[in-house]
This record gives sequence, structure tokens and C-alpha cells, in this order.
Amino acid sequence: MGVQEGAAAEMRRLGWMALMLTPGMGTKGIHKAVERLGGEPERLFAASLTELEGLRIPAKAAQFLADGRARAAAEDEIRRVDEAGGCVISFEDDAYPARLREIFDPPAVLWVRGNLEALSRAGIAVVGTRQPSPYGAGMAERLSRDLALRKLVILSGMARGVDTAAHKGAIEAGGTTVSVWGTGIDVIYPKENKRLAEQIVACGGAVISEYPMGTFPAPQNFPIRNRILSGMSVGVLVIEAAEYSGTRITARCAMEQNRDVYAVPGNVTNKNAWGPNTLIKQGAKLTASWEDVWEDLPPEIRVGLEGDESKVKESASLFSDVAAPVAMGEHERVVFDRLRQDEAMQLDDLMEGLEGVLGSPEIFTALFELELSGRVRQLPGKNYVRTI
Repeated sequence: MGVQEGAAAEMRRLGWMALMLTPGMGTKGIHKAVERLGGEPERLFAASLTELEGLRIPAKAAQFLADGRARAAAEDEIRRVDEAGGCVISFEDDAYPARLREIFDPPAVLWVRGNLEALSRAGIAVVGTRQPSPYGAGMAERLSRDLALRKLVILSGMARGVDTAAHKGAIEAGGTTVSVWGTGIDVIYPKENKRLAEQIVACGGAVISEYPMGTFPAPQNFPIRNRILSGMSVGVLVIEAAEYSGTRITARCAMEQNRDVYAVPGNVTNKNAWGPNTLIKQGAKLTASWEDVWEDLPPEIRVGLEGDESKVKESASLFSDVAAPVAMGEHERVVFDRLRQDEAMQLDDLMEGLEGVLGSPEIFTALFELELSGRVRQLPGKNYVRTI
């Protein structure tokens, strides 16, 4: 791109940003305004107040644009993004996710930190409750890991619970993961996921948002951002969600956007099983392993992902070797059989249940070996759960 072309592109991007930051415009209003400007958003900077109102832009918004406040705000915002190591892409930029353009109300502008190329790759959105059972968290991590191993991008929202497990699974596999935020890209939420956010970017993924820098985590932002999660994805995988939850919104968006919906069945006595179990009744694909997702992918996507099959098999075998050693000692087997995959057991309860069978030293040693082999995970409060 030449100097003049680059300058023109930056001016167009500035026009999109000015409209994005103008109060009272809204996503559909911005797209209609650009259409009436002949697809040239930069023309608004030379337009008079009368001309702007002639574009059916609301009076207050037109005044904000006409007196230069919108342009000043846009220039300041782009400067802040650059200083934070991020970038801005508009709806017409080549880097804008192609699938996201297809939805009813695509964001006019996206704030991005990380690898732009990751935004256009085929991906699966993994969503669920912020308070998963050990089974739910384990399934989110395992399925995300297995799908990432096969070069699918894992999309999620970096919330506590299922989202966090999904991102971690993808990173563990050395795959790519993209996080869609309901805050500015400089406002990490929840704060304890600061390291995770850095890992996402460092591993070739990205953090994206449709909200300006400094936007705090307002509750209403998160349901709105869910349409981006589903819109960017080939399909949405639901793992544990209560009857009334943001996950239901994401699943509904996916259906409206003609995306595939997958759901991991849950224990009917768990309130968070209501969401996926109901979706399965309504036609979502029952999902127990990565193959259930893989076999439903469009042929052209699967062919593209299968290009490096040898590397996938090599990586998968490494995980298999780590997660499933050949032998399990007698004491380990006794302890392992007492534990469950869908419910954690407190150490005191475990020791009480094994009283007269194994002594404390044998139990501690067995737990250590089981953790080391990846068969058991320790949760806060000395609670233990099976991972396989």
C-alpha cells in the first residue's frame, strides 16, 4: 500500500471511529450513515450540519459531528489504542472477521490486541456458566484442548468458570484462542485473569472488543457482546448453563445467525445441566468428544484444517501419553475409585471413607501420584476430582 493509499485508509478508519464514538448513533445507524455517504465515512468531516441532518442522523449526533467533537474524540481514541499496543479495524478492513460481517448488526469498529490473522480463522465458541462443576470445567478444558490441537480457534469471553477453562485448554494444546470482552481492551475482567489475557496474546491469539478504551464491566455489555462470539464462530459449544443465563443468549444468537449449536449433556440433578440438556432437546448436537464437533464441520473447513494432520497426531499422542500412563498402583486405584469426575471430594471425607483400608501416608502418596499423572486434580480447599 502506497503512502497516499495508507493515508486514505487511515482517514476512512477515522470516519468509522468518529461515528462509533458519536452518542445516539447505534450500530445500525452507523452502517446506514456510511451507506448514505456513498460508502465513504471520511466525507462526514467536510459535511455541514444541514447535510448531516439530511443523512437522517439524529440532531444531537449531527451537532456532535459538525462541531468537530467526534473527530477529536476519534483521533484521541486511536492514539490511546496505539499507545496500549493495540489497533482498530473498521467494518470494511480486510482484517475484519468475514463471518462477523454476515450477522444482522455487526460492530462498525473492533478494538484488537494481538494477532489479527486469528480473527478470520475457523473457530468454535465455547461458553457456559461462571460456576461450573468439576465435570463442566474439565469438559470445557478437554474439548477446547482437543479442538485446538486440530487447529480450530477457541473463542470465549474470559469470564470465570467455563470461559477460563476453555482458554486454558487451547493454550495448553499450543493452539490459538480469541477472547471477546465486554470491556475496553485495556480493562481486564475479571482481574485475576490478567495472566491469562497475556497468555492468549503471547500464544498467537487476540483480545477483541467493540467498546472504547477504559470501558468498565457494565452488566449490560456482556449479553450484547455475545452476538460477536457466535457471529465469529462456525458453531457454539455449550457446557453447563442455568435456565436464565448469558449462555442462553449466545446460543439463541447462534441459531439466529445460522450457526451450529453443540451441547455437552449434564447431570439432570445439577441446575447448570438445564441449558445444554434443553438445547439438545431442541436439536443441538449432543457432544461428548471433539469428534462430535469435527464431523459436523463444513467440508471446506475440515479439508483446510486437515492439512497438517501429522503434527496433530503427534501432539495428540503426547497429550495421551501424559494424561494416561499405562500403570496404576494398587493404592492409587483404591483412591481413584473413590473419586468422581462430576463432584469434588474433600480430603477429610476421602480419608474417613478409606479408614481401615489405607493409612494417611498411603492416601497422600496416592493422591500425589494421581495428580502427577494427570488423573486427578486438586481444587481449592483440598478438594479432589477425577480428570478422566
